[in-house]
Amino acid sequence: MGFFDSDIVQQEAKQLFEDYQSLIQLGGSYGKFDHEGKKIFIQQMEELMERYRIFMKRFELSDDFMAQMTVEQLKTQLGQFGITPQQMFDQMNMTLERMKSELEKQP
Repeated sequence: MGFFDSDIVQQEAKQLFEDYQSLIQLGGSYGKFDHEGKKIFIQQMEELMERYRIFMKRFELSDDFMAQMTVEQLKTQLGQFGITPQQMFDQMNMTLERMKSELEKQP
């Protein structure tokens, strides 16, 4: 069975995409959130990034040709911006850490 033939992989990919879209849309109102709302948003983003990191690691470890092609496409796309997948995750984490730091400074 191919990597993408798995119902579990398909469901997880669909759920990750939907959760990401929802959080990004919600993030547009981040400035209007109260302190606790911002904390919850950051926590949800951290959890989503961890889920995404694990999902991508499964692609990298898979012997499936399509999974490997997906990894290479991601590397190529990110390479056009001069970053690697690891740098992408590092930048996302730095942004979330900065958001947490700013939140801690607020009364």
